[in-house]
Amino acid sequence: MARMAFPPTAEPSLLTRMRLSRAWALTLPAALTALWLVATPAGLLGKADAIGYAVCHRIDLRSFHLGERALPLCARCSGLYLGALMAGLTYALRGVGRSVLFPPRWIMALFALFGAAYIVDGVNSYLSFFPQAPQLYEPNNALRLTTGTLFGMAFLTVVLTEFNRSIWQEGSPRPLLGSARDLAWLLCMAGGLIAVVLSENPLLLYPLALLSSAGVLILLMGVYTVLAIIVLRRDNRATTWRDLSAPAVVGLTLAIAQIALLDLGRYVLTGTWGGFPL
Repeated sequence: MARMAFPPTAEPSLLTRMRLSRAWALTLPAALTALWLVATPAGLLGKADAIGYAVCHRIDLRSFHLGERALPLCARCSGLYLGALMAGLTYALRGVGRSVLFPPRWIMALFALFGAAYIVDGVNSYLSFFPQAPQLYEPNNALRLTTGTLFGMAFLTVVLTEFNRSIWQEGSPRPLLGSARDLAWLLCMAGGLIAVVLSENPLLLYPLALLSSAGVLILLMGVYTVLAIIVLRRDNRATTWRDLSAPAVVGLTLAIAQIALLDLGRYVLTGTWGGFPL
């Protein structure tokens, strides 16, 4: 008996459709990244400058320098993003990166003081633009770096905890910072980071310059990933990092789009990739 011939299915299999949807989902961030890479200054430092250009004034006198070249971010922003990266790396190495518990109240109160110092130093520094304005003290890059670093590590601690509370089905019961000893280690790391930047050693500043700009992209991506999770109603469902792939792609796309749009707007207004002149 001859076999019955079944017509070929008109629709692709489920696996094929999933692969196609993933390919299309990666097309937009890839295209945005390619356009941004073509339009921005050449070289690794040029790309780092372009990321800093989107979020920082990059005033030369308020920045540390790699030789004659200002870092991609000013002293305060360099401290903010490097401090955040340093804290995140510390938590990952300690195995508490999935913590869903905020630090004790006394540590949160200390973080509030770090935030207040960041704001006060920022306002005092801004007032220096106006010769007749009263100032609490003479601003300097060392203070900008220090207040930025302390606020960066505090900001990352709070944001990472809230990130974990939003995404994981079961997070770690250990807080990111649970004791005075934990805080002391983190402050020692912050002190070491500040000392390295203040040394202005080119061999050390070059990787830090790239990392500070990477920190901008990572933090923006993290924020947008959480927003994507909320919009897609996938709160507290992730059990592995792989479960975050789709929201992370959305987060990365929005982060790149924000940087590209801010770069474009600023370049149209100023006509230069340099920092604002004093």
